[in-house]
Amino acid sequence: MVGAFEQALLALMIAFIMLGMGASLTLKDFVLALKRPYGLFIGLMSQYGFMPLIAFALAAMLPVSNEIKIGLLIMGCMPGGTTSNIFTYFSKGNLALSVLMTVNSTVFGVLLIPLLLVIYAAGLNITIPAANIVVTLFLLLVPVAIGMALRRWNANIGALVELGGGALGLFFIAFIAVSWVPRNWQFLLGTPPSVFLGAIGLGVIGFLFGYLFSVLLRLHPRNARTIALETGIQNGPLAIAIVALTFSGTQQQAIMAVPALYSLFIVITASTVTLWWRSRVNASEQKLPDSLL
Repeated sequence: MVGAFEQALLALMIAFIMLGMGASLTLKDFVLALKRPYGLFIGLMSQYGFMPLIAFALAAMLPVSNEIKIGLLIMGCMPGGTTSNIFTYFSKGNLALSVLMTVNSTVFGVLLIPLLLVIYAAGLNITIPAANIVVTLFLLLVPVAIGMALRRWNANIGALVELGGGALGLFFIAFIAVSWVPRNWQFLLGTPPSVFLGAIGLGVIGFLFGYLFSVLLRLHPRNARTIALETGIQNGPLAIAIVALTFSGTQQQAIMAVPALYSLFIVITASTVTLWWRSRVNASEQKLPDSLL
């Protein structure tokens, strides 16, 4: 489980990660997003069309407890994480598109995350306190607004905060590895393989759906890689924060297993995909198309 000290530390880390995300944004970004409805549609379809459906399918098909089903749904309904921007850069994808998709999914998530959780939870006959999640999401948007204000006030400070937020996102995963995993080692040893399959499969299937969706739309290869990574890489720290602040006791521990395992293994799977793509990039793919998509 997550203790009181860890919950406080978790809240501070999440706040700073969201602060860094806000520092990467300007009002111009939102204007540009609205001027590109095609890109907006692709981003929202990837994050809130495919991923929640994949999570629902895994929860319905795998022999897991209701707590694991809740964990899968919460993880599948999360917006894109800033980690996806880093992997997009190293895979030689379209970084501008990656940031735009992350922004769109985060902003629209305040409305879509609770709505989708209620819909899919009803389909599985489980209960998720959507009201608590709404409050948590609103609170998490406050540091985003502060980050945007810092960026507007001083571009240099905004850049430092943005860099720090992205780095802290990776540190957060390391924090889980050295803190939560060892203390819950016996719990994880008793965790059925189906839970690992769900947590790992969510990201892997997300990569596949995102890439096939892009190929179907005949997008540029660099954009296809970007959308695949943005689809499969969800905001694990945000999911863990929601679980920690919404549930308690043994239920919290069981639900936490999914976002914790997902956050650990998504780095491995995303790194593998990134290295494979880098090895296959040819000269004709180096230049991005004139438009974002």
